[in-house]
Amino acid sequence: MLPKQYRLKNTKAFDATYKQHQIVSDGMLTLYIGKKKTDTNSPTKIGFVVSKKLHKRATKRNRVKRLIREACRLEIKNNALKNAQNYMSLIFIPKPSSLGIPFLEIQKSVKLLIGRVR
Repeated sequence: MLPKQYRLKNTKAFDATYKQHQIVSDGMLTLYIGKKKTDTNSPTKIGFVVSKKLHKRATKRNRVKRLIREACRLEIKNNALKNAQNYMSLIFIPKPSSLGIPFLEIQKSVKLLIGRVR
């Protein structure tokens, strides 16, 4: 589970991140990037959105969300956020191709997207 200090929770925070229009994407995931931090001591907050368009079964949606969350937790643990630490918030949104994919593939995708953040 992602530590509490790294969770993006408010609807306002999600909306503010979407308004920035900074998007990085690959075949499995889309990453929305929030605005730059003014206070470098505060942690980058990470949110996950999995809509019903992905799959009608909640168990399938929750599985994808758990895998992405675990990949992000490992990136934070290894201090591998790189340039993503300069931003206030990140939102990960899976694409339909991410259903049924093993954890290592999702982890590679998360690393790739975090590496693309400028």
